[in-house]
Amino acid sequence: MQPAASAPPVLPDRRDCCYTSCYCEENVWMLCDYIRDKSPHRLAEYYAVFLSNENRMIPIWKQKSGKNEDPVIWDYHVVLLHDCSDGQRFIYDLDTVLPFPCPCDTYIQEALRSDHNIHKDFRRKLRVIQAEEYLRNFASDRSHMKDGNNEWRKPPPPYPCIKTPKSSMNLDDFISMEPQVGYGTVYTLAAFTERFGTPV
Repeated sequence: MQPAASAPPVLPDRRDCCYTSCYCEENVWMLCDYIRDKSPHRLAEYYAVFLSNENRMIPIWKQKSGKNEDPVIWDYHVVLLHDCSDGQRFIYDLDTVLPFPCPCDTYIQEALRSDHNIHKDFRRKLRVIQAEEYLRNFASDRSHMKDGNNEWRKPPPPYPCIKTPKSSMNLDDFISMEPQVGYGTVYTLAAFTERFGTPV
């Protein structure tokens, strides 16, 4: 297994990335935008990956907000996948305690683990969207982060909301794990592991 340090240095160090807690979909959009700006010829190697399920309850281990060895139960989470031209694959997750980037196999084994011993209501699916398609189509007005009193559950990013000419809010199309909805390709965890990792 290649060490994380061998990943091509397209993205900045974790501490220099644009980051807002609890806005993972926008954090990944900003990573894609950085690549488009700095290394546009490499953009085709990157994918936004939404993790969720029909119940919007998924466990992910090795998260900064986790306690001890317990997983965090997210409604959804978003990471960046780099499918390198030399065959290596890396995950960029700004919320993990694992390396940044992290070899995809390591991320699967440490953060996602397996669905074999997980109740069916918590089994993960992954929507994989090419970075250029994500940049072109994703939009969020951040309304999902407001409570019944129109107050922010978590402070929003300092930059304007991301929108497209056609939409100001389509986040649900990306979180949905219905294959006929939204963009990209939906995988079970086992199928994702077979496609992008080394099955265990």
